[in-house]
Amino acid sequence: MEELGHWINGKRVKGTSGRFSDVMNPATGEVQARLALASKAELDAAVEAAAAAQIAWGATNPQRRARVMMAMVGLINRDMDKLAEVLSREHGKTFPDAKGDIQRGLEVIEYCIGAPQLLKGEFTDSAGPGIDMYSMRQPLGVAAGITPFNFPAMIPLWKMGPALSAGNAFILKPSERDPSVPLMLAELFKEAGLPDGVLQVINGDKESVDAILDNPVIQAVGFVGSTPIAEYIYGRGCSNGKRVQCFGGAKNHMIIMPDADLDQAADALVGAGYGAAGERCMAISVAVPVGDATADALIERLIPRIEKLKVGPYTAGNDVDYGPVVTKAAKENILRLVNRGVEQGAKLVVDGRNFSLQGYENGFFVGAHLFDHVTKDMDIYKTEIFGPVLSTVRAQSYEEALGLAMDHEYGNGTAIFTRDGDTARDFASRINIGMVGINVPIPVPLAYHTFGGWKKSGFGDLNQHGPDAFRFYTRTKTVTSRWPSGIKEGSAFNFKAMD
Repeated sequence: MEELGHWINGKRVKGTSGRFSDVMNPATGEVQARLALASKAELDAAVEAAAAAQIAWGATNPQRRARVMMAMVGLINRDMDKLAEVLSREHGKTFPDAKGDIQRGLEVIEYCIGAPQLLKGEFTDSAGPGIDMYSMRQPLGVAAGITPFNFPAMIPLWKMGPALSAGNAFILKPSERDPSVPLMLAELFKEAGLPDGVLQVINGDKESVDAILDNPVIQAVGFVGSTPIAEYIYGRGCSNGKRVQCFGGAKNHMIIMPDADLDQAADALVGAGYGAAGERCMAISVAVPVGDATADALIERLIPRIEKLKVGPYTAGNDVDYGPVVTKAAKENILRLVNRGVEQGAKLVVDGRNFSLQGYENGFFVGAHLFDHVTKDMDIYKTEIFGPVLSTVRAQSYEEALGLAMDHEYGNGTAIFTRDGDTARDFASRINIGMVGINVPIPVPLAYHTFGGWKKSGFGDLNQHGPDAFRFYTRTKTVTSRWPSGIKEGSAFNFKAMD
């Protein structure tokens, strides 16, 4: 059986802690690899090596660092199918979904080619007599990223690309559930010209996370995962004086107005609610039709679409709509919440609880579920299910629908489907959620805008990718410069002289 370790100083190394976890194949339920879990000592040694390598990397001019990103774009495109196959095997998502995962990460690397422009400071000529002022953006030193299982290529690339192109060394702690693609990406960065030691990939569990948060050399930490862990990492990291950005859970609402194209809305809900088995922080998990007539017509359209969804392993190719969830525990939690929804009075109009796939009975497959008449006091409404479950909450007015999304503790993404421009504009202006779609069900911004949620979906002042990423991974230094032509009698070098 394959044994996976870490990426340290430009090569794969075995773990020395003696602790391991299993890497599963979600489609079969079988163990496919053993993963070494790093100790605090291993993490600290990797950080020390990264700090040493960062000095020369930080002094490398931004254009040369950008050339590494340019080379990386070509290498990822070259190995796209290879990366996607490994990603699908460990995560379970379909091959097209896996390629989409990689593609969205690749777009951030493309954006990072513009690092020389993004790192430019500001200049003021003659701020005072013979005085100039200018600012510069400088790397923090060593930064770290703790990334989730559901996007094992995209989110590591979102973290690594801006941090490295800004001149930092980077420690990546990917999910222990699907660690192979991050290790492969590290190999590609080396091939692209990244110096050894600048990027380290440390696999581990809570011991490694705590070691990252407590290590005084690490200046910044980025995290994506559940809200309870986001709160823990944000609190502990900030208390240790680090710059921290954490992105947590979501319960994304899609409001369907009476004037919406209901066929378009139903297609959007099926794709956004069930794609990737619902294991996306930007998945739509709550449909909010306005008015009973709208709700009835929407449910009528949703049922046949959902019942036609094909669930299976990624090896079935394009004939599968979504694959298994990532672990047996995840499957059991989803079904527990579905049962809880039934107990609390929601109407289960599409019931996937008895789904079983012939030949893959031990896999972690979950059938599609659709609830109607869900109320906001129910667990399936309050909780992020992270599975193929769509809840329908009927609203009697636009204001009631708007209030549902605004009152929920999560504020990651939301959408509205309508033909009315005034309603859409009002919605975009008033909603207290970080990413908004208008007739777009999954409003994930492109790489040159920032990605981040509000309320309990995001912690920290700066978001992922876009200009915010370069602000997060650098600090600003402002210089006030004076070059007098000669020392003159009575010269005064003080604040008043600058007026």
